[in-house]
Amino acid sequence: MSAKTWAAGIMLAVSTAATAQDNCPNRGDLDAPYCDADKDLVADAPTDPKKFKNPATLAFTFTPLEDAGVYEKLFKPFTEHLAQCTGKKVSFLPVQTNSAEIEAMRAGKLHVGAFSAGPTNFAVNIAGAVPFAVVGNQKEFQSYSLIVITRKDGAIQKMADIKGKKVAHTSATSNSGHLAPMALFPKVGVVPDKDYKILFSGKHDHSILGVNSGEYDAAAVASDVFERMAERGQVKADDFRIIYRSDKFPTQSFAHAHDLDPALRDQMLKCFYDYRFTDDLKKAFAGADRFFPINYKKDFFMVRYVSQAAGESFNRAAYDKQAAKEKK
Repeated sequence: MSAKTWAAGIMLAVSTAATAQDNCPNRGDLDAPYCDADKDLVADAPTDPKKFKNPATLAFTFTPLEDAGVYEKLFKPFTEHLAQCTGKKVSFLPVQTNSAEIEAMRAGKLHVGAFSAGPTNFAVNIAGAVPFAVVGNQKEFQSYSLIVITRKDGAIQKMADIKGKKVAHTSATSNSGHLAPMALFPKVGVVPDKDYKILFSGKHDHSILGVNSGEYDAAAVASDVFERMAERGQVKADDFRIIYRSDKFPTQSFAHAHDLDPALRDQMLKCFYDYRFTDDLKKAFAGADRFFPINYKKDFFMVRYVSQAAGESFNRAAYDKQAAKEKK
């Protein structure tokens, strides 16, 4: 190929890409493959029906907060319901990190699942995820608080006491495990990574077990994860002291890929909204008995606010930076 031909090819590719970009009237923080013409902050469905996905098997997962095997078992009655309701096979896709879950949806390997509150924003912008539900009851969706835990038999009594101590955050993309502490702790006189060195544990249960074992002096974790672990007997709540509790956030989002065939998407959403939890699921989610409909733009406002207050953004550059931290 001559240099002239090669250059012409490059110019054509650039021109085609520019035209594709120009066809999107609004993108916001969404990554290049997605468009948000209606400005609801989530990716629109493809305008070309040929790009709709109608997989033979729906891949479902739950956020990698804790042991994936526990949630695969807990959600088995639901995944069986979803298979019968949609006429599709349904498989549980175990994921180990938030970034792995996001990449799975971006790559078309994950069609629907739960994302933790903080990573939901990256899932929306980087993977085209469309949040549609949070676990809840007839009146409201379930929420949680950022809490800071320490051992009750230790010397730490208040937030000022964690200065210079071994304090665990979960992962760089986690709302309660990192972004909220970065935004909220300075208001009570403690600046993360200045007053103490941040130690990333990887997951909320790792942080909680680490405090329990003495690996960490304190940890910033989601209250609902702590409560579930205590309910299951993995830790004793009485062994811990809670020295900080924030206002409430949505617990997580259930989101679907933006490019699912509209008929399949609508049927699947009905399957979610009509389902009533088993007793085991109710116990696992503190009495929640259903998937409660949400609006991402409105209901995740506080999550986005905290992250932005912490100096975070949810574009591709920020995601690549956070994912690199998470892998470390």
